[in-house]
Amino acid sequence: MPPLLPTAPCIRALRSHTAPTIPPHYQFQSALRLRALSTTAPIPHTPICPSPTCTCSPTPPNLDIDRKTPLLHTMASYSQHLLVCTGKDNWSSRIEDETTPSGDFVRGVKGVIGKGGEGFDPFNNVMLTASSFPSPESEGRGATTTTALLFPAFKRILAIPHTSASYSALATAYLKATLLHPAHANLSPAQKAHLTRDPSLASELPPAAPITTPTVLICGHGGRDQRCGILGPILRAGFQAEFTRRGIDGSVGLISHIGGHKYAGNVIIYIPPGWRGITARSGSLTQGTESGLSGTGIWYGRVGPENVEGVVEETLVKGRIITELFRGGITREGRMLGRMLEEQIKREGGEEGGLKLKPRARR
Repeated sequence: MPPLLPTAPCIRALRSHTAPTIPPHYQFQSALRLRALSTTAPIPHTPICPSPTCTCSPTPPNLDIDRKTPLLHTMASYSQHLLVCTGKDNWSSRIEDETTPSGDFVRGVKGVIGKGGEGFDPFNNVMLTASSFPSPESEGRGATTTTALLFPAFKRILAIPHTSASYSALATAYLKATLLHPAHANLSPAQKAHLTRDPSLASELPPAAPITTPTVLICGHGGRDQRCGILGPILRAGFQAEFTRRGIDGSVGLISHIGGHKYAGNVIIYIPPGWRGITARSGSLTQGTESGLSGTGIWYGRVGPENVEGVVEETLVKGRIITELFRGGITREGRMLGRMLEEQIKREGGEEGGLKLKPRARR
C-alpha cells in the first residue's frame, strides 16, 4: 500500500477511533532505519505482564475498555513530546481553550508550529499535552512564564517567558525537524529555514536541564473521556506507591489526551539515557546494568491497577517491553519502536507473520 500523507496539523487533536498512520517524515527514512536494526542491540521484550504479588486496587467496572483490537501501532507517531506543567489534574477538552497561563503558553506555541504558523510542517508531528506536574510559576491570573518538559530529548526548561520571541525560539531550538521531508525540496532557502531546527536558538531561552530519572505519564483527561478520567488517578497512586516501595526515584503524573481512550489505562514511560535498573542485593537496593530501554519512550494500553507492579518490574527494573500491553514507542533518535520490535520478532521466529499483540482476559 502506498504511504499515506498526513492531513492533520503538526500539533493535532488525536482521535481515539482511528489507527494512526506513519508520517512520511519517518516513511522516507524507513529503509535506512531498518538496515540499522541489524547493527543495533536487540530490543528486550517479554510477552506477558506478570501477576501482582500483593493486593492492589480493583479496576472499576463498566468502563467499556476495548479488549479486542490489537494494540501494536495504535500509538500516534511523533517527533517530540512537549509537556506543559500546569499543576492541575484535569483540563478543558481542548487544552488550548484553557483560560490559564498554561493555556496562553499552548496557544503561543501552536501559533508558531500549528496550522497557519510560519513553522507549520505537516511532516513533523509534535505532541503537545498538559500535565499535572507542578510548575514553579503561579497558575494564577497574570503569570507570565511556564515550565515545560521535552521527550525524548529528556530536557526540562524552567520559566519560559510568554512572548512571541520565546515561542519561536522554543519551536526552532527543540521542536522543528532536523531533516526536512523530500516534499520540501523545491522550497526557497528562507522557507526551509523556517521549518528546520536550529539548536543555537536555545541560548535565547532559560537553560535546559537534563531529566535523569524515569517519568511515568498516565492519561487522566476526564474532560475528554470518563474512562481515562476514572482510571488515571488510580494508576497514578499505584505507580507512586510502587516507586516508593522499590525506592525508585522518578516522577509520576497525569496528562491530557494522547489518543486511544478506548485502550485505557494509557501509560507512557520515558526511560532516561543511561538509566540502570534497580536490583535487590543482600537486603539493599543497588543499580544494575544499563537498561536495554534507556533513552526511549514506551507506550502501554489496557493497563489496570493489577498491572502496575509488573510494568515497573519488567520495564523499569529489567528493561523489557511487555508486548501484550505495547502500543508503540520512540527512541531518542526518533525511531519507532513498534516497527523495530515487529521486525525483530519476525527475524527471531523466522516467520513472516510479525508481532501479534492479542489482548488477554482481565485477571
